Amino acid sequence: MVTDHRKQPRRRGEALCAAILQATLDELAEVGYAGLTMEGVAERARASKASLYRRWPSRIELVMEAVYRSLPAPGSVPDTGNLRDDLVALLSITAEALHGPAGEAMRGLLGEALRGESPLGAMRRNTQGRARRLMEEVVQRAVERGEVDPADVTPRRLDAGQALLRHHFLFDGLPFPDDLVVQIVDEVLVPLLKPSKRS
Repeated sequence: MVTDHRKQPRRRGEALCAAILQATLDELAEVGYAGLTMEGVAERARASKASLYRRWPSRIELVMEAVYRSLPAPGSVPDTGNLRDDLVALLSITAEALHGPAGEAMRGLLGEALRGESPLGAMRRNTQGRARRLMEEVVQRAVERGEVDPADVTPRRLDAGQALLRHHFLFDGLPFPDDLVVQIVDEVLVPLLKPSKRS
């Protein structure tokens, strides 16, 4: 049975937007990216299709905003007091996100991007920009504590941990091995950011 949205309480602005984005995440979790439709999201959110299309002209744009809003924001990574544990906390949050709707969306969006059906550039800017800002936050704490020399912080070193997680997710699949995050931190990130003193 189709819901008559005209009989539902009216929502506007951020309340309506939040309901639609949450419905998008719920649809991703239930039917996957391939099965997600604007109609399904509208029905789940108890909104009209027109209200979706006014804000998001395509499914791709809707999914990208829903996913990126759901990811951890700068300032949300726990401050454990040392670089290693901060890195483990950050990559654990990323790994958890990839197990949920964000991971499902990433697979679908990447598949479309490789076929030329979605904006790969926009996807890359969003994923790398947020991941790097989170890493910058964690590493800046370590710099302020004297754990890391600012000269050893480069964009490639900041990207390495998240890139390895995404690579494993895309090519080896889920679930992640229990010790994967710790291995990436101990074998790659800490040596990159805290290299042995040069003679």
